[in-house]
Amino acid sequence: MRARIGVVLSGCGVKDGSEIHEATLTLLALDRADAEIVCMAPNRAQADVVDHLSGDPTGETRNILRESARIARGAVRDIAQVMPEELDGLVIPGGYGAAKNLSTFAASGVDCTVDPEVARLLRAMQDSGKPIAALCIAPAILASLFGRDLHPEITVGTDPGTARALDGMGARHRAAAPTEVVVDRAHRLVTTPCYMSATRIRDVAAGVDGAVNALLALVREPAPARG
Repeated sequence: MRARIGVVLSGCGVKDGSEIHEATLTLLALDRADAEIVCMAPNRAQADVVDHLSGDPTGETRNILRESARIARGAVRDIAQVMPEELDGLVIPGGYGAAKNLSTFAASGVDCTVDPEVARLLRAMQDSGKPIAALCIAPAILASLFGRDLHPEITVGTDPGTARALDGMGARHRAAAPTEVVVDRAHRLVTTPCYMSATRIRDVAAGVDGAVNALLALVREPAPARG
């Protein structure tokens, strides 16, 4: 049976949404593995909109779900309508949207909160023993949700400031090279640095492929007994 994997998008573009290379490489890796892909995003306004040529805010208002539809070619669902029972695993690509739209990490650091519908789905996946992969800055979401209770081992690469923030939320940060994948088997979490430290798309592709393969390997394994 094909694995059914959710992909949580946060808009379209590295500076205010999903990092497009990371999101596209995730979709490619999942498709190559013959997984069924379910793209999703929150249906509300982005935190901001950034001109990707100048790097300046535009003052526009854009919807996260509608912007994510650009990457998903229209095949994207409101995350509020996605139930954990539908999925075998989940991937969160990076980009500032993960830290602005899916969470408030960009503005609030260790005191960040996570979008309520994102939190609902990720907590339910974790409670069910279903694996979650987070790329680039997206592991900050895992630290915010699970750090203080589970103390998972995760990575965002080698950036010391972000590593301290994740540790400050209770996670255990492990430094990793751009192509390296960190798998916390006990908590069924997979992380890789991607563009947090990579400078070439081929290294991002290697990290994404490794993370997707690790996620699918966990899907095939029985979940550990809880309690």
